[in-house]
Amino acid sequence: MSRKKVVISACILGEYCRYDGKTKKINAVAEAFKEYEIISFCPEAPLFGTPRERISVVKCAESHRIITDESKIDVTQKLQMQIESFCTNHPNIDAIVLKSKSPSCGYKTTPVLDENKEILYYANGIAADIFLQKYPNIPIKSENDF
Repeated sequence: MSRKKVVISACILGEYCRYDGKTKKINAVAEAFKEYEIISFCPEAPLFGTPRERISVVKCAESHRIITDESKIDVTQKLQMQIESFCTNHPNIDAIVLKSKSPSCGYKTTPVLDENKEILYYANGIAADIFLQKYPNIPIKSENDF
């Protein structure tokens, strides 16, 4: 019998993959899932390297776009493809823990900005939205739940 599988944001696991080259390791998360097969997840680092320019969720017309803060490049499609590929490679998972407030991973905690970088409201990062579609029966948690 195979172990249950959990997807956890790589920075929570202690990987130095954040935009600023740092980590946000939360030991309690890995401890809570020590009986699971842990699948590390960071859609940004493989695409943009570490460290990298910060990205934000920006409301454009009626949709959310992922835009680099300084160079103003729309990286939404690249991230969508990266996340969808991850889901294809990991079709069967049992739990998800994502980094709060992240433009990629945040679940109900990610600031959505207007074009002047003012916070309009809080919503999901791009991965959380895709995971909700691909894994509709799997609840999403953040490091704040531990």
